[in-house]
Formats: sequence, structure tokens, C-alpha cells
Amino acid sequence: MRVCIPVNTDAGVQSTVCEHFGSTPMFMVVDTESGDCRALPNDNAHHAHGMCQPLEALRGERLDGIVVAGIGTGALMKLMASGMRVYLTEHSTVAQTLSALQNGALRPATLDRACAGHGHGHGAA
Repeated sequence: MRVCIPVNTDAGVQSTVCEHFGSTPMFMVVDTESGDCRALPNDNAHHAHGMCQPLEALRGERLDGIVVAGIGTGALMKLMASGMRVYLTEHSTVAQTLSALQNGALRPATLDRACAGHGHGHGAA
């Protein structure tokens, strides 16, 4: 399975999960079977509220899912409309998040658990 996790820095699986999907500095793309991971810059990190283009930064990536700590309703709706599976994590690192995903402990993201806006509470909290 190939998943994408928003992260604050590129430290491989020890990277910390970013709390804001749309404004994350980078995305960690991980192949859960091989353990390979690589960071992709988020060129759309600085956008007006509600203008997140979540698939633009990930264009060309073959992904089976996205795992987030927090995501706005607009970005979540765009991902859901594209057929992308989106999961919520409360874990602080990519390694912890991957372990929870592989153990079936992550729940799907839903609109009622999405962030209301930048600087507000998180759906995963």
C-alpha cells in the first residue's frame, strides 16, 4: 500500500506528522510493503483559506490512501470526490502512524471531524 502523510520535516519514518494537511511543508510518501519513503515538497502550502488543492502537490503519485492529523472540509471533500481513502491519525510520527494503519487502528476521515479553519481545533484531537 502506498500512503501519503503530511510531515513537518524530512526525517524518514521518524518525521513528525503535520497537524494541517493543506499547509504542510512536505508530504511523506511511504510504501508500507517495502518500507521505502520519500518526501515531496508542498508547493501549495501557502494558500488562501478554502483554496487548498490537495491533489496538485501529489500529481502523478500513485497512492492508495492519505493519513492526516487535521484536514479542512474543502480539502477532504476534494479528496473524497476523487475516490481517495483518507484516514485520521493521532500519532506524532510517521512510524507510529504506519503501525496503527497496518493494525487497522486508524479510522476514516469524515466531514464532521474535519478542521473548521486554519488555527482552529483539529478533527483528530
